[in-house]
Amino acid sequence: MNVLWFLLVGVIAGWLAGVLVKGGGFGLVGDLVVGIIGALLGGLLFSGLGGAVGGGLLGSIVVATLGAVILLVVLRVLKRA
Repeated sequence: MNVLWFLLVGVIAGWLAGVLVKGGGFGLVGDLVVGIIGALLGGLLFSGLGGAVGGGLLGSIVVATLGAVILLVVLRVLKRA
């Protein structure tokens, strides 16, 4: 069941990041991958900086979305170079 929640958070975070970073969406599978990698990145950044967001589904989506936005911005910069 945890894997299902992780995938759900990944899809939501990837989609939100695609909306926030205009034109950054990659379709359902791409958004899932960006969301999952973004969740890992966001978790590492938040824990490394000592930050904390409330637990639960909403907190997970916020952290994953922020990580996915950072990932999309980095990918966009690398793509231009």
